[in-house]
Amino acid sequence: MTMNGPIITSLLDTDLYKLTMMQAALHRFPAAQATYRYRLRNEPAYPLVELKADIEREVDHLCSLHFTADELGYLGSIRYLKSDFVDFLEIYRLRRRFLQIEADPTERGGLAISAQGPMLHTMLFEIYVLAIVSELYFRRLATETTWDEGERRLEAKIARLRALAAEPQERTPYLLFDFGTRRRLSKAWHERVVARLAREAPQFFKGTSNLLWARRFGLTPIGTMAHEYLQAHQALGTRLRDFQKAALENWVMEYRGDLGIALSDVVGMDAFLADFDLYFTKLFDGMRHDSGDPVEWGGKAIRHYEKLRTDPLSKMLVFSNELTIDSSITLWRRFGARAKTSYGIGTHLTNDCGLIPLNEVIKLVACNDQPVAKISDSPGKGMSIDERYLAYLRQVFGLPPG
Repeated sequence: MTMNGPIITSLLDTDLYKLTMMQAALHRFPAAQATYRYRLRNEPAYPLVELKADIEREVDHLCSLHFTADELGYLGSIRYLKSDFVDFLEIYRLRRRFLQIEADPTERGGLAISAQGPMLHTMLFEIYVLAIVSELYFRRLATETTWDEGERRLEAKIARLRALAAEPQERTPYLLFDFGTRRRLSKAWHERVVARLAREAPQFFKGTSNLLWARRFGLTPIGTMAHEYLQAHQALGTRLRDFQKAALENWVMEYRGDLGIALSDVVGMDAFLADFDLYFTKLFDGMRHDSGDPVEWGGKAIRHYEKLRTDPLSKMLVFSNELTIDSSITLWRRFGARAKTSYGIGTHLTNDCGLIPLNEVIKLVACNDQPVAKISDSPGKGMSIDERYLAYLRQVFGLPPG
């Protein structure tokens, strides 16, 4: 059931937050230079370097694409995407010279991928390249039974949601979103999952991060900011201790009430809450969890709101770290009566077909020729190319050595 044509055929086949961050970059720091690096966190079934020629072919095709008039019309209909940004996208092309794909035996999988150049010309590579690598990888592994197994598991997920719908809804609503573009089995399987959830679980399934499917199925596109947006502010001239506050301030100035979910784990939840004072608490609609124990994180978030005399039920807690349908429902049962909650589920929806997904990421590692870093609340999810800078960042925020 996999296909052998080009994987990316529309530039809408990416996550919304790439464009919302790109608009902020265009308006707030258009001259920023960036370096992104690919990392594979688990062992592949075969060396990814074997896919090098195929990846290059797919990337060459990607760089031939542009946003069509219809796609620009769709983006222009989203109220927080400004007209000058849509005009910029009309002339935008991904430039092949900014992406490097090399054989490297020191990297897990034997493949090194990096993007280096103007941030506006490198930041969009991430989702496309990750989806390309994942689909090419699974084209070799998938068999005739892979899709059938995926259908069986998807049916079980939908049945679980049907059972949930039959229960008394005494909490705030359970809200489910697709966050699965990056590590999907294939584009075709991703479309199948979103289509079925939209059709068969509309009470709970409220949107997708993927703009292509949001447009096709009339769903709400979901997303605000990712780590790279906040990390960039470590190198944009503000005092390092204040980079989170500078990033949040710039976001508020850019979107003025829209897209009000703040990412909380660039240097850990405790350091985030130290900066997320009453001012930002009032300006943002909520916060997103992406590493660490979700129960501990949810408790800290609620206590923080209560400490600031803010009703947690007026705020949204977005859980998005390695969720399953069952784990998200468990979190909803725990927190759904104490705050508004929603659940962004990725790989468990789009690559749960009996094969082991690639745990792959592309992260910002430098901006304006300075190292930047993420210090995760989950072991193994942080990323830095400069251990001295990482140690300094920890010192600045009073964090224990890693």
